[in-house]
Amino acid sequence: MTNQLLDIQNLSKAFEDEHILTQTSFFLQESKTLSILGKSGSGKTTLLKIIAGLEKQDNGTILLENNDITTLSAHKRNIVYLYQDALLFPHLNVFENIAFGLKLRKINAQEVKNRVTKMLYDLELQKHIHKMPTQLSGGQRQRVSFGRALIIQPKILLLDEPFGALDVDTRKQMQRLCKETLKQYKITTLFVTHDLKEALIMGDQIGKMQSGVLKTFKNKEEFLNDPSTGIKEEIEFWKNIHANEE
Repeated sequence: MTNQLLDIQNLSKAFEDEHILTQTSFFLQESKTLSILGKSGSGKTTLLKIIAGLEKQDNGTILLENNDITTLSAHKRNIVYLYQDALLFPHLNVFENIAFGLKLRKINAQEVKNRVTKMLYDLELQKHIHKMPTQLSGGQRQRVSFGRALIIQPKILLLDEPFGALDVDTRKQMQRLCKETLKQYKITTLFVTHDLKEALIMGDQIGKMQSGVLKTFKNKEEFLNDPSTGIKEEIEFWKNIHANEE
């Protein structure tokens, strides 16, 4: 049985007179992924930054394992926020980048080696162990960044359009690797995207963010059938495009 890990209660945020988040509430179960779908400017990134402790909400409460972390500083939350940019340490090779968080936590050298070696294998990076970031492709850099985040076993992983800068084929590969690895490591994840197909692929549950208001759905079927999402119209549009091409 899955447990409720993250509980977001009535988060609100405004910049000057613009309301970015309005009374946002949802919960996330342990080892599950919630995809949040929404257009640019809908409030998705602000929500992630508040959960990560990088932005301060105006109102609302954040509970992690039933503990109030609303005022806790970012480095004490055990929550990792990944941007679209990999942001690797340029002076460290692939192994050292992934190992960084473990070494910071004073993990012994043999365990570091064992855990990083396994992560390299899981992310299909074993052939690139000694390469520097400048020697990697965009997809490879993103995998290293992903591995560096996963290896410290965060309570929550926040992914903000992580594959948005990748080409179509690399994006598909990263979606597969990401989904498999999240499941293997049992990482609880919030996955933000503006891409409908990606949201459906990555999420166990779907949420739709619109003008600072988040609506979550019990399952994908409820999401697809809800008229307020406009998803049925979008699917029909692409079906018609495909039919006209044949």
